[in-house]
Amino acid sequence: MKQSDMIMYGCVIIGAGVGLLIDQAFPGVLIGLGAGYLLQQAKIKNK
Repeated sequence: MKQSDMIMYGCVIIGAGVGLLIDQAFPGVLIGLGAGYLLQQAKIKNK
């Protein structure tokens, strides 16, 4: 598994956890997915 994939999965899990705290898990997952994608793209550009 690539490190960039691990960043993406971590953000999704964190987003789901925050979403569960506010009783909105699915929007939290989507926000985490978006944040993970942005972090992944930033990591790729820094190479």
